[in-house]
Amino acid sequence: MSDVVVLSNVSKEYPLGKLVVPALKEVSLSIGAGEFVSIAGPSGSGKTTLLNLVGCVDTPTSGAVIVDGLDTARLSERDLTRLRLEKLGFIFQSFNLIAVLDTFQNVEFPLLLQGKQSRKERREVVSELLERVGLDKHHHHRPNELSGGQRQRVAIARALVTRPRIVLADEPTANLDTGTGGAIIDLMKSINETQGTTFIFSTHDARVMKHADRVIRLEDGRIVSSGDIAPNGAAGSRPELSVQEGPAPYLAGE
Repeated sequence: MSDVVVLSNVSKEYPLGKLVVPALKEVSLSIGAGEFVSIAGPSGSGKTTLLNLVGCVDTPTSGAVIVDGLDTARLSERDLTRLRLEKLGFIFQSFNLIAVLDTFQNVEFPLLLQGKQSRKERREVVSELLERVGLDKHHHHRPNELSGGQRQRVAIARALVTRPRIVLADEPTANLDTGTGGAIIDLMKSINETQGTTFIFSTHDARVMKHADRVIRLEDGRIVSSGDIAPNGAAGSRPELSVQEGPAPYLAGE
């Protein structure tokens, strides 16, 4: 299994007045192609920061972030934009749908930005994907006309429409009831298994973690464990990766 994400001794600090707040501290990890990985930990542990660095929407204070074989620190803004658009898909906790666009238009939007497909090709791709996520009868509904679970499905479809190698999901079930949240994770897992898409999602919900191939646990900006999940939900036998331990001077922000 080739690695599609590699972090090497990555730290991220944020200025807060006269203080410097460490969000991540010397984090090293590798994620292979086709993995379904959960980044777990309490609020403030650094989960969102880690996803933002992998998603090239933020830069590390030190260390290297390699995405699909590319050292992100060496890429121009244009190349970073291309990487985000062509290789990465994002599912945000707050959905981040465009209010004035309907379901079809929200999902189609990344394809318009790419500018590679004809209108007919876009229509076929979007329609097929909306059918797959169970929204084939909601093409013309705007976000405010959809339930939370339906809006999350739109967000998933939008993240997948460019067929990215990696999908990043920040607390994808945080705003959903248990049943809907479970259905969302099942959908993501199905796409992972059938298309080989790598999923990296953050959560602090134990019910969600049990679906992951591997759980990487963060506390105070450090990795404290990284192993497989056995069928009974216990940690499996995979060797832990670059575990950093030790107390933090103060709580890291996400």
